[in-house]
Amino acid sequence: MMDMTVSGRPFTGVALKIISTVAFAGMATLIKYVADRYPAGEVAFFRSAFALIPVLIWAAWLGDFPTVFRTPRLGGHLLRSIAGGASMFFGFTALALLPLSDATAIGYASPLLTVVFAALLLGERIWIYRWSAVIVGLLGVMVILSDYIAPTPGAPPRSLVGAGASLVGALLGALAATQTRRLTRIEPTDTIVVYFSLFTALFMLATSPFGWVMPAPVDWLFLVGCGICGGLGQVLLTLSYRYGDASLIAPFEYVSMIWAVIISVFLFDYVPTLTVLIGSAIVIAAGLFVIYREHRLGIERRKSKQAQTPTSGLGPQ
Repeated sequence: MMDMTVSGRPFTGVALKIISTVAFAGMATLIKYVADRYPAGEVAFFRSAFALIPVLIWAAWLGDFPTVFRTPRLGGHLLRSIAGGASMFFGFTALALLPLSDATAIGYASPLLTVVFAALLLGERIWIYRWSAVIVGLLGVMVILSDYIAPTPGAPPRSLVGAGASLVGALLGALAATQTRRLTRIEPTDTIVVYFSLFTALFMLATSPFGWVMPAPVDWLFLVGCGICGGLGQVLLTLSYRYGDASLIAPFEYVSMIWAVIISVFLFDYVPTLTVLIGSAIVIAAGLFVIYREHRLGIERRKSKQAQTPTSGLGPQ
């Protein structure tokens, strides 16, 4: 396998991360255009099946084709795909019912919930600082949801079902991320991505008897485009972490909220409410604090490991 790891180019990593958020925003926009006309399972099929095009090109570029399909842990990939595919299904249902900016904001609960599942399922030790950030972040999600649970008098009708679907999608996405963390300890990243797209496409194909609709000619472009954008975003996201530390790259995920607001205003004629913006700010601040704590703990673990490493006696004493 070709070694594509590069260090010392953090600006390249940040640029790739930001471009990946543009690709994912493009994917979400295309889905938003068609989500009210096609079943969520059908949309998720196109998203997963056509994502394989850029993903397999990437695997070939890494020198991993066709060995990318070789794995002794098919069950682990299956579990990750079940959770991730279900998350995608609920997320696309939410996009059909919610403004793009609101769905994006509620989805930010997923990385916070991943901290919880990492403690419960992986046995990771979580200190009070991160627990506090998770609680604050989830309170921010509740602020966003308050627009749906108890809307202000005279406000436009809002879909509580859509908000619930978005929250369930975030919960399932956190489970998928937790399983991904387990797999990355023993499996190459491109293998994880390929099997996720492949299994999810097969799962969603199985929903075809439940009312799939033949796409209109222009909608083929939207449906295929959402898959290619999603696969390209995944490749760019993965590549970004090859050029810089996760603590530097990860915070730029929240740039996606900027794109979501811009797209909502200019393409869908929707201005997010002040409540949604305040809740989003709380969730983003909590997420950034979790990333900061992960960075600090990583430094402390490296220092502790270095302090425990015996010296060879050849260097200065």
